[in-house]
Amino acid sequence: MSKEIIKIQDLKREFTMGNETVHALRGISFTIKEGEFVTIMGSSGSGKSTMLNILGCLDQPTSGTYEIDGVSMKDLSRNQLATIRNEKIGFIFQSYNLLARTSAIENVELPLLYNSAVSNEERRERAIHALQMVGLGERLYHTPSQLSGGQQQRVAIARSLVNNPVMILADEATGNLDTRTSYEIMSLFQDLNSQGITITFVTHEPDIATFSNRTIVLKDGNIIQDYKNNNIQSAAAELAKLPQQDH
Repeated sequence: MSKEIIKIQDLKREFTMGNETVHALRGISFTIKEGEFVTIMGSSGSGKSTMLNILGCLDQPTSGTYEIDGVSMKDLSRNQLATIRNEKIGFIFQSYNLLARTSAIENVELPLLYNSAVSNEERRERAIHALQMVGLGERLYHTPSQLSGGQQQRVAIARSLVNNPVMILADEATGNLDTRTSYEIMSLFQDLNSQGITITFVTHEPDIATFSNRTIVLKDGNIIQDYKNNNIQSAAAELAKLPQQDH
């Protein structure tokens, strides 16, 4: 029986706008087990962004429970939530969110700067290891402006791994990339997942979902589908099918 990383029960999130109450999430429940690669899909207004913010401990539900790695998020202070976010979750955003004038290795070290248990040497070693995992061992001292979009996203993925999180949470992580680079990044996610890393990938792109082993579809704040993907596509194989580019 593999461990439950995420456990959500009867989760509701309501926002008051003027005299109106918006029901962004209408009482949803699901669990994500260790080693799963789950895509959460939905069009705009489906509750996907609200779900992402709650999963990432950036927002609290109106009611219902959210547990990550056995810890309930209920009644935690902002500082406690920030600690959980820093230690348990590796975030990857559509826009990479890298510091512009800072080398790849320094960008990757950032989450560890707040972790007093990690020495400077260990921080550097872990950052180098994370960059090697994403295939950027040769680019440690390049700044974002010296890297392509796909390489910048790899730096962001390395940064998300450096804390050994229980889950990677990706928000439209291929949204700014062309097809070839998207497949390269998805191939990297599949590699990481095959090493046992749990991934939750929020996207509106159906082809991205074919690379995951399970898909949850949101609509109007409800889960309308939650299915195992029996025909997982290999991103590396899809990449190999693309016409070769001239260099």
